[in-house]
Formats: sequence, structure tokens, C-alpha cells
Amino acid sequence: MFKKLQRPKTIRNDHQKQRGIDMSMVHRIKCGIANCYIVSDGVSGILIDTGTSLYLNTIIDACKSYKIKLIILTHAHFDHIENAAALSEVFRVPIGMHKDDVDLIQSFASQSMSAKAFLGKIILSATKISSKRKMREFAPFVLLEDGDDLTGYGITAKIIGLPGHTKGSIGIDIDKKAVIVGDALMNIFYPTVSLLYNDEKMMLNSAKKITELGERTVYFGHGKPLKNRVWVKEDV
Repeated sequence: MFKKLQRPKTIRNDHQKQRGIDMSMVHRIKCGIANCYIVSDGVSGILIDTGTSLYLNTIIDACKSYKIKLIILTHAHFDHIENAAALSEVFRVPIGMHKDDVDLIQSFASQSMSAKAFLGKIILSATKISSKRKMREFAPFVLLEDGDDLTGYGITAKIIGLPGHTKGSIGIDIDKKAVIVGDALMNIFYPTVSLLYNDEKMMLNSAKKITELGERTVYFGHGKPLKNRVWVKEDV
């Protein structure tokens, strides 16, 4: 069944320690309007999100140059997880995600979802339609929490909790230089806080948390990467 992420074992050798994060790379895989990512030291890699079935071969091809050791799901919405079961089999690796999103694997309706602004309502309508498609179910083997260290999988990075878009949304902070935020922020039409949310207050707090990380390149679940900034303007 499930297990919590164990602290690093013996995956990272002395040569990797000397190279450190300078050798870590973020490879963006464009899957329509969604993104998947490979975070790698040049040899080992972690796949972040899995896109929809239309892009299964695109993702497999992108991963061929790396030894994938783990699949991480930033959250359990359909456009980020449809290929999870298939890719776990292809690469023979476990799937990791936060426990609070496990219910979404079976039903999008298990968590309420509200929309911010007119564009958010359009996205929500499209999401509800696409989420009705039949998807291969899976069970995550690794349950991830805020602060979990990923060096045991070959990269210098930590999990950060970013709830709000969904209850179990997470991000990956890569050695204080880059952060993959899933849909905690969006850059579909313009860079902004998430246009969809299960809990607006938590979503805004997560956006503030990203700002507080300081100088980072922000990699979105949707859209091109940008430099970190103030995402929520405080009332004067």
C-alpha cells in the first residue's frame, strides 16, 4: 500500500555531492496547454506530472535520456495525472503525491472547485468535461508531505505544500533556484494566482508562500516559466 517518503538512502554518491545542484536541470515538456517536467542531475531524473493520454509518447520520448526514479504529481486533476499508471509501468517507478488528493483519482467531484473571474469559469467548465473521460486508476506508493527531501532520488530538492487549488497540491523547490508549482499559480493567459480553487484563502496563502521563497524561476503547470514575484497584493 502507501508509504511515506523515506529519508535519503544511498542513491546520491560523492561525485554527485560535489556537483550539487549546478548539474540539476529542469526540462519542460509541453503537452498541449499543460506542462510536465523532468528534474535531473544529468543522469537520474524525477518526472513531475504526466499529462493526458494524447501526449503519452511525447513524455516517454522526453524521458529516454534519463533514468527516471520517481513520478511526482503536483495535484490529482485529470490533465496532470492521466498517464500516471502507464508511465509508472513503463519506467517501473513509484508514483508520489500528497495524501489529501488521493480521493481525486477516482472522482473529480470529490473536492469542490470554484472559479476566479470569467476566464476561470471557462477553464472550470472545460475541466469538468474532460474529467469525465475514463482513466486508468492507480494507487500512489509514496505519500509526500511539506519538507520531504528528494536527494534520495538523485536531485537536490524539497517538497513544499501548496494547498488551495486542491487540498493536496504540492510544489518542488529545487535548491533555492527554481520551483515547480503545479496549478498553485497559472500562466495560461497571463501570470496570476490560480484561477480555480478548492479553498480560496489557502490558495492565496500558498501564492504568498511562493513569493516568500525569494528569487526563483517559477515553472507553472500551464504556461511559460517566469521569475518569482509578488503574487498577492496586500490591502493597504
